[in-house]
Amino acid sequence: MGRLLGVDYGDSRIGLALSDPLKMIASPYKTIQNEGSEKCLQSLQAIIKEDEVEAVVVGLPIGMKGQETAQTKKVREFATSLAILSLPIYLEDERLSSVSAEKSMIQQNIKTGHNKGMIDQRAAAILLQQFLDKQRR
Repeated sequence: MGRLLGVDYGDSRIGLALSDPLKMIASPYKTIQNEGSEKCLQSLQAIIKEDEVEAVVVGLPIGMKGQETAQTKKVREFATSLAILSLPIYLEDERLSSVSAEKSMIQQNIKTGHNKGMIDQRAAAILLQQFLDKQRR
């Protein structure tokens, strides 16, 4: 039984989250630096193999009014590049996931200024959990 990998794509960092093998709970996993698509793909391939990932859920940043943005286009291009992984790739609306991640850290008295990578991981977990919850309905 494989896991799902949640991806919060950003120009500087990429936050990652993993589901449990039963695909019920998403947890923050790690943050990788965005050093170009080739390096990102190598990092993701290693994670996919090591953690027995069977599908990837990429957060799609849609504007608050439902419109596509410049970042939406970048994420769609990134998701297309993931086809080389030979796994199902799903896009999940990630509106406000980073805001929710930051708020949860503030509630736990975790400083957010120097923990941008942690915010990215939590945002990936939020969008992955949203996807998992939809699958169960």
